[in-house]
Amino acid sequence: MNILLSAQLAGWLLVLLGGVQLAPLAAALYFGEPTTPFLAAGAVALFLGLPIALGVQPDNLKIRPRDGFFIVTGAWLLASLFGALPYVTTGALVPVDALFESVSGFTTTGSTVMGDVESMPRSLLLWRSITQWLGGMGIVVFTIALMPILGIGGMQLFKAEVPGPVTEKIKPRVAETARRLWLIYVGLTVIEGFALWFAGLSGFDAICHALTTSSTGGFSTRNDSVGSFDSATVEWIVIVFMLLAGINFVLHYKLLAGRVKDFFEDRELRYFLAVVAFAMAAITFFMWNQEGADGSEPLFRSILFTVVSLSTGTGYATVNFELWPAFGHLVLLILMALGGMAGSTSGGVKSLRAVLVIDAVRKNLKTAGHRNAVRSPVQHAGKPVPDDVLAGIWVFLAVYAALIALMSLTIAAYGYDMETALSGGITSVANVGPGLGEIGAFDDFGHFPAPIKLSLAFCMIAGRLELFTVLVLLSPGFWRR
Repeated sequence: MNILLSAQLAGWLLVLLGGVQLAPLAAALYFGEPTTPFLAAGAVALFLGLPIALGVQPDNLKIRPRDGFFIVTGAWLLASLFGALPYVTTGALVPVDALFESVSGFTTTGSTVMGDVESMPRSLLLWRSITQWLGGMGIVVFTIALMPILGIGGMQLFKAEVPGPVTEKIKPRVAETARRLWLIYVGLTVIEGFALWFAGLSGFDAICHALTTSSTGGFSTRNDSVGSFDSATVEWIVIVFMLLAGINFVLHYKLLAGRVKDFFEDRELRYFLAVVAFAMAAITFFMWNQEGADGSEPLFRSILFTVVSLSTGTGYATVNFELWPAFGHLVLLILMALGGMAGSTSGGVKSLRAVLVIDAVRKNLKTAGHRNAVRSPVQHAGKPVPDDVLAGIWVFLAVYAALIALMSLTIAAYGYDMETALSGGITSVANVGPGLGEIGAFDDFGHFPAPIKLSLAFCMIAGRLELFTVLVLLSPGFWRR
């Protein structure tokens, strides 16, 4: 493995984190809050990162697949560790809670141990939002965009970090791809920020919620999340941008490039929107029958908001869906597990995997019982999907379910009820945030003991990096020559 190159990239990552902490430092100055915590945290990152970044000179700049797995996982762990420093230096959280909050931020999960968010310094809440924004498209993809400066090619990192079973490059060079994706990402964030500001939010609230919507992260500056603003306009804006963030960013590029037909004919997009529409209709119909609801716009909006929020893994809330019937809970758990589209900032299984699995099952059922039948291959975008890709999807689903089950059993072993345990496993692996039972719609994880918080943090990182990027490092064979 190219240890020197890994060390140099780790150094540059720490420099990046130290530099990014200038933003909450400026916010602390503006709001008259203590600046020492961010000065200390940024100084530590820069003090450790600069000597490594500038002092280490690797002879070989080639990144092999094994290097990609190691560098990506190491980058997320390093970002989470140093990203936890502001929470500790401000005195807001103890180290374990700070690490949990940091991991939840960088993985865009949105689970929180902060019982009273509104009592926290606004500079710290800004840092909390920034961690999700950085994690949304991926710190590593952002680093790839800068790699030409170092003379490093980054395709291995791009494959290891970008969510989804198929990586589609916009441009031949991965660095150019990363730049285009980030431009779209920044554009969506800026547009939403201004839209929320014009809708009546303060500049601070607009910025923080724009950062955490485009990243499908869900950290809010309010205890009651987006519902605390009590604004239909704000909720509709957030719904639109949650949906946009849950769509493959390559499709956004195609739409901006004038390839409208390619955008609307994308099979995965149609499936994703169909799932959202079906879930919305099913919950609405069931609640009408069960509770005699009047079908008013606020009810429709609250259900749509919740469905979009959980299907994209954003995790915002406008209502306490814990009060919904059990049927609604089950639909929401399924949405949380499925997630958004491949190539988006969402978590979960991803719609593309679901589409390919449905095709594979359908073709197998069609030929079942016909010994001499010729099975046509599963196709995506007009091309046959290789058998090894399909096999990888089945293995992913098996490991995904196993990790959820293991995390749920761990929570249950500490005496929690089944709803809390199962939703805790799903929300951590799928990077969603809220849950059911003692977790609730507003992400209450503060009551969990430290071992559960650390286990959940591991699941968040594994889920964010598509499981195998992390789990392969636990295999003894990975470390053999």
